[in-house]
Amino acid sequence: MRGPTDAEALQRVLSAALGSREPVGSLAQLDVADGALSALDAGVLERPTLVGGAALYNPTGPAPTAHTVDELVRRAEALDVPQILVPHVRRTDDPGALRAAGFVPVAAGAECVVRLTGDVDELLRARVGGRRQRALRRCHEALSHDLTWERIRLSELGGAPWARDAFVELHRRRAERHGGGHNPYGADALDALADGVLAERTEMLVRRRGDSVVHVALTARSHNGRGLYHLTQAADPDDPAADSDLHVTALYGLYLDARRSGLHWVHLGPGESHDTRCHGADLFVPLDHWLRAEGLTAREEAPGESALSRFAAPPVTTVPVPGPARARRLPRFDTIDLSSNTNPFLGAAGQYPHLDTAELAETYLSTISGLPGHEGTGALTADHLLFSSGSVDGVMLLLAALASPGESVCVTPPTFPLYAHFARLLRLPLVEVPLRGDDLSELDTERILAADPRVTILCDPNNPVGTRLDPARVRPLVTGTRGLVVIDEAYVEFSEKPSYAGLVAEHDNLIVLRTLSKAWGLAGARCGIALAQPGIIDALRRVQVPFGFTDASQSAVRDRLTDARRVLASIRHIRAERDRMARILAEHPAVERVFPSEANFLLLRLHKHERVMEQLHDAGIVVADVGFLIPGTCRVSIGNRRANDALLAAFSAAV
Repeated sequence: MRGPTDAEALQRVLSAALGSREPVGSLAQLDVADGALSALDAGVLERPTLVGGAALYNPTGPAPTAHTVDELVRRAEALDVPQILVPHVRRTDDPGALRAAGFVPVAAGAECVVRLTGDVDELLRARVGGRRQRALRRCHEALSHDLTWERIRLSELGGAPWARDAFVELHRRRAERHGGGHNPYGADALDALADGVLAERTEMLVRRRGDSVVHVALTARSHNGRGLYHLTQAADPDDPAADSDLHVTALYGLYLDARRSGLHWVHLGPGESHDTRCHGADLFVPLDHWLRAEGLTAREEAPGESALSRFAAPPVTTVPVPGPARARRLPRFDTIDLSSNTNPFLGAAGQYPHLDTAELAETYLSTISGLPGHEGTGALTADHLLFSSGSVDGVMLLLAALASPGESVCVTPPTFPLYAHFARLLRLPLVEVPLRGDDLSELDTERILAADPRVTILCDPNNPVGTRLDPARVRPLVTGTRGLVVIDEAYVEFSEKPSYAGLVAEHDNLIVLRTLSKAWGLAGARCGIALAQPGIIDALRRVQVPFGFTDASQSAVRDRLTDARRVLASIRHIRAERDRMARILAEHPAVERVFPSEANFLLLRLHKHERVMEQLHDAGIVVADVGFLIPGTCRVSIGNRRANDALLAAFSAAV
């Protein structure tokens, strides 16, 4: 409820709840000392306070403009009220007017949103786990047999006085159970809401067992018509259903109804992300209370955007991030977007993808920080990460953003051919420093340093070989070069050796590329990840085309990251199959050599390369012929047991 009309309506509701003409009460009375304000001086908590913004109800209001703040200050002076509170302001809004007027921010958790991106059971299974999703569904179905569910538009509440009385009584009892604090939904407050502009968009949900009301809730449609605000709910603690987590099963029913109605999100209100994740929330917008009170001093302002990296190419330093991406951290789920020139009549696919991927970035970092070999990644934040359309897209971005024509790019053949391809397209001179040793895994660090390239791209584990580079040769390159070192870790999850991602926070010239196409099984989602210091990420963002990371891809990535246990199990299975295939093929008469591998493939040197490749083709088996990189070789992906056995049979036929 971001509009001023909605905010004024909620202020009138709060005034009615307080029994006054103005929304004035002590912070202690208003019960906003929820951990955020409880540490304040007792005098501050007890003084009369004028509440501005969208009052204390679940929807957040926009940060007030300078004109609105001036009006609020004059209003407080006219009422002789010494303090002003503007609660639940999004940290992504501009608080300049509040700060200039002497308001002080106090962290207030986050507003939590459940985005309904598909089938409710499927998305809950991905977000909260299959066991909890099944329990919710069973409980919801059981309660549906025992309880009736009724919906009453608030503008028609006069025709259902029993529902009004039950709502007020259950909220009174809820306030008593919580220590007798302020009840924002007393009779007068409910009547004020029913008589206001929100009444047509607000519904009371009532559950009854026979003639007894055991549960009530309020929901309101958003002003853009795309979502639902969950305002409040209260249950009869003496009813048997209260023991079956009625609150959560009511939310489950709400999601089902919202999805059937074509809505795209349910707003759960302010809370803590770790609490509401178990309810299916997947969007968390940080909030602050802004308080103007005598004696309060502002905390230090958080630093702004990091300085652009010294490695940014000159043209990149003169241009901003493209227009839409500059607003990437501004939530748009509850706005009316008339800026994009899209077709509003053909559903959600007619809207551009979400650009605010900070929460998804934190989810990715949190997930990999718990994986073996990822020490140090806990120090990374969303500012260290950029999502791209596959890690190959990340290579193109970084070469365009961080190298200028004439500056050289070093590659270490045999390696992924597209590194050199992109360098040539961008007219960047290519320096080749081949890998050495029988396993093609020895990095010639001294020769690379002597070449003094602008960018060095390493593939580790190597594609197409499958081997890992010696860290004792990689680290001196990172610390000794004047240029950038890019380490493509597309296959690192299949290796038992550590990732370099944890070093990103320590070196401003290190970029680590990751992908969800390989181990995470999301090749169709086209999700690459660049990890680097924020100044480099900013440079990449200035080059990146906005909206390349689609909502469908974001949803698929989010769901897969919450299913890491299944991913890790599949990686163990692939490693076991890789080792089995390596043992068998090493003894096969058609194979001259199996290279050691820490990826999900094997590089084979064949005795009769052309004959084997023809036999595989005739058998309908496709492998990567990499003889143009390493003579006489092919690269074989590890498939399931049936596919791998079919490959072995085709090899035998080629002898």
